[in-house]
Formats: sequence, structure tokens, C-alpha cells
Amino acid sequence: MNQEERIITGQEQAADIWQFSLRPRLLSEYIGQEQVKKNMAVFIKAAAERKEALDHVLLFGPPGLGKTTLANIIANELNVNIRITSGPAIERQGDLAAILTNLGDNDVLFIDEIHRLSKTVEEVLYSAMEDFALDIIIGKGPSARSVRLDLPKFTLIGATTRAGAIAAPLRDRFGVLCRLEFYQKQELKLIVTRAAEILGVAIDEGGADEIARRSRGTPRVANRLLKRVRDFAQVFGTNEINISVAKEALLRLEVDESGLDRNDKRILEAIVKIFGGGPVGIETIAAAVSEETDTIEDVYEPYLMQLGLLQRTPRGRMATCETYKYLGLPCPSKENENR
Repeated sequence: MNQEERIITGQEQAADIWQFSLRPRLLSEYIGQEQVKKNMAVFIKAAAERKEALDHVLLFGPPGLGKTTLANIIANELNVNIRITSGPAIERQGDLAAILTNLGDNDVLFIDEIHRLSKTVEEVLYSAMEDFALDIIIGKGPSARSVRLDLPKFTLIGATTRAGAIAAPLRDRFGVLCRLEFYQKQELKLIVTRAAEILGVAIDEGGADEIARRSRGTPRVANRLLKRVRDFAQVFGTNEINISVAKEALLRLEVDESGLDRNDKRILEAIVKIFGGGPVGIETIAAAVSEETDTIEDVYEPYLMQLGLLQRTPRGRMATCETYKYLGLPCPSKENENR
């Protein structure tokens, strides 16, 4: 199952670069995540009034919910520069030192996938976050000496889909922790309508509602589906995305009314038809559907659990009665289900 081919994956793809133009630049334009927005507005205002750097911020949640967008908004609201990188891109301590020493006062450093930082880079980051200083070792052997470099006061914004994978010492150095939740259909409908307006695409309420309903609670997926449905509307000659065009386009894209595609169904069918509804281990499921365990845990499972189609238990993954209903199968008796 190739993630690049899945139109409904929340993971960022190369084709999503067009979505940068759709990103809001102010908190007032940011749709959804109301509690996070309210709290961030207070923290940003307080830091601006004190003319200090905002405390370090950790944004975590499933992919595609707007962590990068929110980081850019925070920098914009603070009226400071932002430097963007990712955990895998920082391979050595020197890479991190080069980035940090080029920051200005109160600037923002955004590290995506921060849970993928190497251990040695993480250890350098501790003093940088806490003391705003870098301890660099110059030379080797007996002649080696430690040099301490002072850094400007800066704000580190880390983003991760796996908060539990971050080392406790690093996680504890973040003063603001924000969990981003899946979006409600009405919020996604507003996002789709706004994106269509920016793209110059005519869309009616029914079309926006249909796209929002199948977007898996994820803005990135909603914008990607909008782009594909726009292609169908253009070729069909309707010049407008209405409910009938949206339904036909999404049917061809194999995205059902619950926002699931054939890969989600393969996982559910493997649990039910091959392993009798579970419990079954994640490694066994991954082998059965030819997928990585991390991908199943990070990409597929969160939305399946939100829909009530999958249970995580100490003994493994289990299907629910809703799973059987979704697959058009009779629900097993309670005795068999809880065996």
C-alpha cells in the first residue's frame, strides 16, 4: 500500500505544495481547534506585551491537522522570522548549531517530526532550550576543549504525530503543549468553501458538505479531495462542484461515505475474515496487508478508532460490532466477541 497513491492519507505529499497558498496567516482566519486558538492567543499577546520570546511550544496530533500552519501563524502573530526544518534533516550537532546561531532575537524555529531527532542532537537541544546556550566540543583527545556559545532568546515549536516517542527530558522543556484534534464536518465544510473561493472554484453547499463528510476529519485531505473533484467538475462541463458531481468524483476515487478507501477496508477485512475479529497483534496485521507497523499505527488506526471500527486492547487489535456492520457481516455474539 503506497502512501503516495492514497488521496485520503493525512501524510504530506509532494503534490500538496499547492496547498501552501490556502494556509491562513492569522489566528482569526484559522478554522477549528478553538481551545488551542484561544490559549495561543493569550500566550502570544502576553509574550508580545513583555517583548519576550514565546515559551517553547509542542504541537502534536495526527498528520494533516494544521501543525505547520499553526507554527507559521504563531510567528506571523509575533511578527518574527521563522526557520523551518525537520528532525531527520538535522543529522549532526553542527547542523543544529548552524541553525540556532543564525536565529534573531525572539525568532521561531519550527522542527517538524521532532520525535525523529537523533539522541546526540537532542542532548545539544536541551541546553539550547533551557539556557539559550550551546556547549561545543572543539578538537579531539587531550587537546579537546568545551566552548559555550550564547544564543538569542528564541521559541522552539516542535510538531509530532507521536508525542509518546519524544524523550521525557525534551518533552518537559516545552512550556506549551497543544493537542490538535480531528475536525468536525461543519469546520471542514468552512475550510472547503474557503479553499474553493481562493482557487476560484464554484461550489454549492451540497458539494462542500459531501467533500467535508469524506475528508476523515483532516483539512489536508479536504483540500486534496477538493482539487481532484474540481478536475471532474471541469471535465464534466458543470463549472460548479455540486453534490452529484462530488459523489460521482469521490466514487471514482474509491472514497466511501465514511472517508475510507480500499486500504482501510483491507485492514478491517484482515482482522475480521483472517483473524476472526481479533485480538491480533499489530505486527501480524502489518504482515497480512503488506504494510509497515508505524504506518498502520500513525495513519490508519486513529481514524478507524474514531469511527468505532477498531479497538486497541492489551491483547491486540479487535473488530467491533460496527466493523461487522460496515463490512455487511452479522455481528458475532458477545461471548465470541469478548473471548
